[in-house]
Amino acid sequence: MLNSARLLVLLEISRTGTIVAAAQALHLSPSAISHQLARLEQELGVALVERQPHSLRLTAAGVRLAEHAQAVADLMAVAQDELRAHSEGEAGVLRLGFFASSGLELLPRALSGFAAVRPQVELELILGQPHELVPDLEAGRLDVAVVFEHPLDPWCRQAAVDVEMFFDEPQLVVLPLRHRLGRHETVRLAALEGESWIGTHGGHTGEPVLERACAAEGFRPRVRCRSDHYQVTINLARAGMGIALVPALGLGDTAGVHVCRLDHPRLHRRIGVATRSTNRNPLLRIFLAELRSAAEEIRSLLEVQWWGGGRRAPPPHRTSEDGVPCLRQRSGAPRRPRGSGPRPVWHAPRPARYSGPAPCPSAPPPRTPAGACR
Repeated sequence: MLNSARLLVLLEISRTGTIVAAAQALHLSPSAISHQLARLEQELGVALVERQPHSLRLTAAGVRLAEHAQAVADLMAVAQDELRAHSEGEAGVLRLGFFASSGLELLPRALSGFAAVRPQVELELILGQPHELVPDLEAGRLDVAVVFEHPLDPWCRQAAVDVEMFFDEPQLVVLPLRHRLGRHETVRLAALEGESWIGTHGGHTGEPVLERACAAEGFRPRVRCRSDHYQVTINLARAGMGIALVPALGLGDTAGVHVCRLDHPRLHRRIGVATRSTNRNPLLRIFLAELRSAAEEIRSLLEVQWWGGGRRAPPPHRTSEDGVPCLRQRSGAPRRPRGSGPRPVWHAPRPARYSGPAPCPSAPPPRTPAGACR
């Protein structure tokens, strides 16, 4: 196999015409240049230069090989530039797993700033549930996964995966307009015994969170139909098919329904990110900074909108001036006048990393079809 360093020696001789000039250009000694040229001719078995008193002239074979050397030098320069861009986080590939409702608010906020200044970065977005995404993350098929966890339905942590939780997202009750509890600000789960429910198909353990929560309250919910798509669930509630639990990030068009807080200590989701400790992709650190910033924004809005008490029924999605989706503003809330200064932001302590194992299922269920919401 040809040595690239010797090809570059020949290329420089073709440019300068002398051993001394080539040595100066390559920061080598003239004897080293002569030795490399002699080795190259010996390996190929053909003369590459004609030696004259004060210069060197390439033979026909030398001219042809110098053309190939130029192509090799150009390719090496391109590779060097691409690798520099990769190392500095200006290019490359980021493989990102996410659950569906995080794609409505959290993920667009994080990717907006990330992608705007890195147009050469290729993003691979993979939709799935945490129990589907985490094995892919551990196996190296993903760089990062946006995940959630129900206190009533924890999933198994892998030793090679780090999990950082950002905020708690409330589970909300969606009611038809004429429901008897429609004007309540907060409802208790026990007060919903006997209602017709629009349920889900369950998580990695196969038993939906609703059934677990109701069992702890001493009753079994009457599930009339099931859907893993939250907008379908809201539409069914609007049609009077029943009531439903919907996480705050999963709320879309809520016209024609009532949305109430649920007074229950364990009916919420913890939203966070899972990474692989051995991953050295330089884009990962940059994206995580954007994701943490977006999570702080959403946690602040959720704190004001749902955790602060009082009924806050959100209208459909709105969009900020820069095109980033925003959490819904509660109806009846006074709007801040223009020019009134920056919007106050609720600051919370930095989220702690998870420590300690959680129960693992004996066997994972079949992979959730693409598009299913959680």
